[in-house]
Amino acid sequence: MFDRFSKKLEGAIQVLKGHGRITEINVAETMKEIRRALLDADVNFKTAKEFTDNVKVKALGQKVLTTLNPGQLLVKIVKDELTDLMGGQAAGLDLNKQPAVMLMAGLQGSGKTTFSAKLAAHLKKTQSKKVLLAACDVYRPAARDQLEVLASQINVELFNQPDSDDPIGIANAAVAHAKKNGYQVVIIDTAGRLAVDEVLMDEISAIHKSVSPSETLFVVDSMTGQDAVNTAKVFHDRLNFDGVILTKLDGDTRGGAALSIKSVVDKPIKFIGTGEKLDALDLFYPDRMAERILGMGDVVSLVERAQQVFDEEQAKKIQQKVKKNSFGFDDFLAQIKQVQKMGSMKDLVGMIPGANKISPDEIDEDAFKGIEAIIQSMTPKERSQPKLLNHSRKKRIALGSGSNVEDVNRLIKQFEQMQKMMKMVQKGGASKLMQMMKGI
Repeated sequence: MFDRFSKKLEGAIQVLKGHGRITEINVAETMKEIRRALLDADVNFKTAKEFTDNVKVKALGQKVLTTLNPGQLLVKIVKDELTDLMGGQAAGLDLNKQPAVMLMAGLQGSGKTTFSAKLAAHLKKTQSKKVLLAACDVYRPAARDQLEVLASQINVELFNQPDSDDPIGIANAAVAHAKKNGYQVVIIDTAGRLAVDEVLMDEISAIHKSVSPSETLFVVDSMTGQDAVNTAKVFHDRLNFDGVILTKLDGDTRGGAALSIKSVVDKPIKFIGTGEKLDALDLFYPDRMAERILGMGDVVSLVERAQQVFDEEQAKKIQQKVKKNSFGFDDFLAQIKQVQKMGSMKDLVGMIPGANKISPDEIDEDAFKGIEAIIQSMTPKERSQPKLLNHSRKKRIALGSGSNVEDVNRLIKQFEQMQKMMKMVQKGGASKLMQMMKGI
């Protein structure tokens, strides 16, 4: 996400590189390019103009800073303004009521049902909440069946009345069931339409009035760009919702919705969906997103994701194996599986500082599949004792995995490098490790 916008923004800031100081002329030229980048990202024209005007005022108002060159100074100003544009700081959910009722609103196809399940899984895992999902979309074919399947996958109870076509009645019954059975959170999935109409707005307004939710969340497909912002305004005027959920940010989105929705409806983006899997949900941090847009990466989020999939017991076993020099390809494969749990490779690479220079086309999401095929083509003995892999064994493995001997050799080299790195970390050789990584 934001790849195209990031590159255009970087190009605009390059205008100031090489200049000894900030002037009216070079700032005006840079602001013109930044405005073009924002408009190309499908940001509202008024928002784009206000953004560049604010950056220009701050850039020209800065006194000479000895530690920063003009380009670096402008990057800082743009980062701060992007952070403010997207909300300033992360916004949590109001979970104080018992039960806290979360009402989902949005158009059909925006991802409300999937997000409802993702949010349930998130609250259950991160806050140990007892969550109830309520199926109140009585119009879309199989909507309730879809939520039932998702609820079973995350082991969360679903409140469903398949014989009822009254969404208001189902919502009220779900809240009553939650109160009676000690549920801490109720998530109400509602119906949508292909476009905003009075029937949709009347129904969601009636549910809202009836259940008095702790949070009304507007779920929107970020790939719809400026249309998402316009739809958000219509819903906000009617519901005065509490926050925005942006789905499908892993798709081919230009980023306009994320960049301008806060300035239009003055409500925070609370969560972003970054994939199809039910754990592909992130809290939205404006400052971290601003850093990613500017190619600074997002190391904090990367570490948080690693912590979520970190298996302490497995880590201890791996540590012992490295000490005993018995770390094998099965262990290597287990580490790869943990990395895969962290999310898509494109998303993870985007969190690494400076990685915005890597084209998304260069990142192969299926790269691990070839590695898995090679390892699984080895015998158990070969996986546990890599030194057995002579040329004839490599030929057999290549044939069995649909690869060639060069691919097998490349994997063995990567495996050996990983072994060396792990040994260095155990011995506390951080500086040596850094030198080694630079050479790879």
